[in-house]
Order: sequence, then C-alpha cells, then structure tokens
Amino acid sequence: MSTNHPDMNRRRLLAGLAGAGAATLLAAPARAGELFAQVDLRGGHDADLKGLLPDAVDDQSRLFQRAIDDAAAAGRILRLPPGSYVISNIDLPEGARISGVAGATRLIYGGRGHFMLAEGARRVELSGLVLDGANQRLGGHVSGLLHLSGVAEAVIEDVSIAGADGHGITLEACGGRISRCEIFGARLAGIYAVESKSLSITRNLVRDCANGGILVHRWSIGEDATLIDGNRVMRIAARAGGTGQNGNGINIFRAGNVMVTGNHVSDCAFSAIRANSASNIQIVSNQALRSGETAIYAEFAFEGAVIASNLVDGGTVGISVANFNEGGRLAAVTGNIIRNLTTQGPYPPEYAGFGIGMAIEADAAVSGNVIEGAPKWAVLMGWGPFLRAVNFSGNTIRNSSAGVAVSVVEGAGAALISGNLFDATPGGAVLGCRWNEVVTRDLARVGAGRFSHLTLERNVVS
Repeated sequence: MSTNHPDMNRRRLLAGLAGAGAATLLAAPARAGELFAQVDLRGGHDADLKGLLPDAVDDQSRLFQRAIDDAAAAGRILRLPPGSYVISNIDLPEGARISGVAGATRLIYGGRGHFMLAEGARRVELSGLVLDGANQRLGGHVSGLLHLSGVAEAVIEDVSIAGADGHGITLEACGGRISRCEIFGARLAGIYAVESKSLSITRNLVRDCANGGILVHRWSIGEDATLIDGNRVMRIAARAGGTGQNGNGINIFRAGNVMVTGNHVSDCAFSAIRANSASNIQIVSNQALRSGETAIYAEFAFEGAVIASNLVDGGTVGISVANFNEGGRLAAVTGNIIRNLTTQGPYPPEYAGFGIGMAIEADAAVSGNVIEGAPKWAVLMGWGPFLRAVNFSGNTIRNSSAGVAVSVVEGAGAALISGNLFDATPGGAVLGCRWNEVVTRDLARVGAGRFSHLTLERNVVS
C-alpha cells in the first residue's frame, strides 16, 4: 500500500499537530514558572527575608532600617504583613515606601530618640499602617511622632497615629498630601505643617488631641496654598492654656492663599477655625459646632478673607473678622448661619465680651447671613475708631438681645446698614456704641442723625 495515500497523510498531519499542541501545553507551566521566578508581580520587598518578623518580642529597629534602606534602593515597596513591630530612630531614605494592612500592621515607638524621620527626600510614602507612639518621650530634635522635613512629596494615606508625645505628624517645608488618616491622642496637635509647599490635607479624622487639631503655620507671612478639605476634627483641648494660641480645631497662622472647605469641626476649647495673619483665606462650607470661644476667626494682619456658607452652632462669638488696628481688612462674609451663642467663655471676658453673633471692622461686604440667639448683640460693627467701609445688607437677625452695635466714636469710617430684617431684638435693632457702651437710642427708629458716617435705609424692624 502506498504511503502517499491522501487519507494517510492527512491523519499523520493531524496526529503531528496534536502531539505538538500537547507538548506546548506540557511545556507552558515550566516556562510560566520561570517567568514568575524572575518577576515579582507584587512590586514589594519581603521584610521577613531580612529577618524582620511580626510580633517579635525584641526591638527590631536595626532590621527595619536595613529592610527599608534596601527596598528604597531597589525602588520597591516595603510591604509589611499584619502584626506589631517595635522600632525607634528610623530614618526614611529617599524613595522610602512602606505599606501595611490597614488597622493590622502596627509600628510601635520604642522610646529612644525619634520614631520616624525623613529629611530632604524627594518622595516618601506611607500607607495602611498604625503608628503608635505609646506616649513615649520624643527627643528634642523632632516635634512629631512622624517628622518629615524638606520632603518635596510626602504621601501619607490610610495611616492611624496614636499616643504621640508631641504632634502626631510634623511636616516642615513639605509638599504632598495627607489623606484618609486618623490621628488622635497627641500631646500637642494632630497635624502640624509649617512652611508648606502646596500641601493637601483631606478627608482625615483628627480627634482628642491636647492642644490643637490641624495647624498650618509659617515662620513669616507668605504664600502657602495648603488645601484643608473634608476633614472631621473633634474634641480638641487647650491643655497648655492661653487665650487662643491653643485649643483650635483648624489654625492658620501667617499662611496665605489657604482654602479651608467642607470640614466638620466640633467641641474645640477655642475656635473651630482660626486664621491669624492669613491673607487670601477662604473659609467656605464648614460646620463649626459647640466651640468654646469664637467659632470662626480671621484676625490680625490679613488682607482678604472669604467666609461663606458656614454653619455655626454654639460659641461665644460666631464669626469675627477683626483687628483693623493691626491691618486686618478686606472681607466678604456671606450666606452663613450663626446660632445658639453663649456669654460663658474659657476666660474672663475682655473688650466687647462674649455673646456676639458677628464682629466686623473694615472694608467688608456682609450679606445674606442669618443670626439667631445672640445674648448680647447680633453684630458688633467697628471698635472705637476702627471702622471703615462696611456694607451690611440683606441679613436676617432674630431672637437676639439687640441687633447691630455700630461704633459712633470720632474717627470711625463709613458704614451702610441697609435692607436687613430685625425680628425680636428687644434691646433695639441698631445701636450707636462708644467701644463697649451703648450711647444712643435705636437708630433704626430715630435715624442716624448727627452720625454722618452712618447710612441706614430700608431696614425692617418687627
């Protein structure tokens, strides 16, 4: 029989193809095994290869430092499994990236010098970690449990920080972002950022700290451009005392062009949001609840403040835009609700005292606000001669002891009080004051008279 029969050749061809396919399938696992052996698909660096083990009794600082140094040098992430690691004096090198299992990977400060420190790195990343300061004393060369200095891009995400002897996080001259972190139990503030470079602080929970929540400061007045958005800050004390230096939920000092938006701030010993010498500040759409002193403050040497659409419930003063004598000027205060104020403050009352809905002084437009429940005055307009170019129009004031207390001291500048509704203000709708003393009858009823700097028109008193 001929071996060239067409049917026989076809069968041999199919058998050959089947055999080749089987050989390919049999060889595939071997080649895949070689491929997986060559490539680390997780992108990480196994800490246990360096002898670093979770829940070890001994301090593992030396092993931890070697592991992070090697991982950073290789451009890889140091991935830590769940468990606890006792460490001290860890220096984070350029490119350090440490990732853990959120809520389960715990790094505990052993209490000898500093915990984690980075200086001059371009980028440092921490995520999915619990950093526990164990209330152990920090050395004098750091102020935060996590202390980063001169890091161009600091990325801190999904990190819990507890029991810091100083600040929870200190950032000096850093950019980057702090996001979705929980910081509590700090002896000073939860987050302290100084001389920042376009930093973002977003969606964090900062609570139960002894002297401050989120602090954005500069050594001298200048542009900062930090964004503080969507954070929850609660139960901030003022253990170190003072009359406003401590005890603030969000505190901006000397930092210009900062935006404070969409935050929920409650139960702070002093202010929910306090901006001191901070020009071009925007404080928009925040909730400020049960503040111990002035709820929202723009004070001292600033030019430019937008305070809009905030809800203030509780405090000794609702919103204060003050200190024209120190250069504080230029503000738009619109669409805020202020209610349930008190005359009981954290120190003996000074100057105009407590129980005031809003204080405003210079170069300001104030409109569309609703103020209810001010036990002294709904509005304090000017302080002695420090009053200039205030337009107070279209506001609603009700159920307050009195409406607007406006300065009639010699040298006070122009004020327009127009188109406002005063309802249930038994002490009067508009009163002329010499500092803290009422010296006129209700100007809304008898007219501004001899006070040529005042214009009153179309106000409704019921």
